[in-house]
Amino acid sequence: MEEYGSGKKSCPMDPYKFLGITRSADGQLTRKTVLPVVPAGGNDNQRCISKDVLLNKTHGTWFRMYRPRDAAIGAKIPVIIYFHGGGFVRFSAASAPFDASNRQIARAVPAIVLSVDYRLAPEHPLPAAYEDAVEVVKWVRDNHADDEWLRDLADVSRCFIHGSSAGGNIAYHAALECCSHSDDLRQVNIAGVILDQPYFGGVERTDSELRLTDDKIVPLFVADRTWELALPPGADRDHEYCNPLKAGAEGRVRRLPRCLVRGHSGDPLLERQQELVKKLQKCGVHVVTHFRDGFHAIEAFKPHYARLLVIDVKNFVLGNHSNL
Repeated sequence: MEEYGSGKKSCPMDPYKFLGITRSADGQLTRKTVLPVVPAGGNDNQRCISKDVLLNKTHGTWFRMYRPRDAAIGAKIPVIIYFHGGGFVRFSAASAPFDASNRQIARAVPAIVLSVDYRLAPEHPLPAAYEDAVEVVKWVRDNHADDEWLRDLADVSRCFIHGSSAGGNIAYHAALECCSHSDDLRQVNIAGVILDQPYFGGVERTDSELRLTDDKIVPLFVADRTWELALPPGADRDHEYCNPLKAGAEGRVRRLPRCLVRGHSGDPLLERQQELVKKLQKCGVHVVTHFRDGFHAIEAFKPHYARLLVIDVKNFVLGNHSNL
């Protein structure tokens, strides 16, 4: 375990206990159900319905697809591909906060939303989650004429890649890959990337990390452990998966479409998100930013911020670019 904070302070708590994870002597992980899990579907009183779709039987990956109940056939609405948070090591597309948020976004935009249940670390270290992300984009490419919801409703020329926290990291790397090989995706066009409080790191501590070392959502000792679990063996936090500022890749970054980056002043990850914005802008990417007061994942705790997330996503997808 690496040093905690800027000194040699010992960790105040077992990071596994904080994460709701137990690890046996042979290294096997057991994840407690910290967040409620909800089934797919929807009753007559709900304005959004969902279904679960198998992505890769070998990998055990799947995604939950949402559509507005009252969307008119032939209306052709955008597609949003979403990746949930959890430090790469926990939670699911069926976890209640992500399910609720995606239902709200599908109704409000309106859009078809695909929420991906990607492989988790450390059983599947990065880039496994990135590979799953690209695979679901290819699934849209290969099935948009066959899946009933996509065929009747989706405009696959307006696809958006969206992720929160660790999912924002996945969204960023998936977008880099998809936009670098856009010829392979044919009719699927990545029209925008939504990075909601994206989870990045680095060997050198930032001021916001040191100032918020004991943050209640992303304390530094937990971030250290999740990166240790998620990164390939032998990699440090300046690896390109963790620290996009240390990776060259300017040619790939320049291919990105417009990006929305959201963050909060009380988030230890704030300065890393702000530095990413500078890199994107330096590479000529059109960036919309929303940095507000609050803490990491505040939308899961305060309904007002959940509504702001939906509004920001809707405005960005529909082409309202102003920074508020």
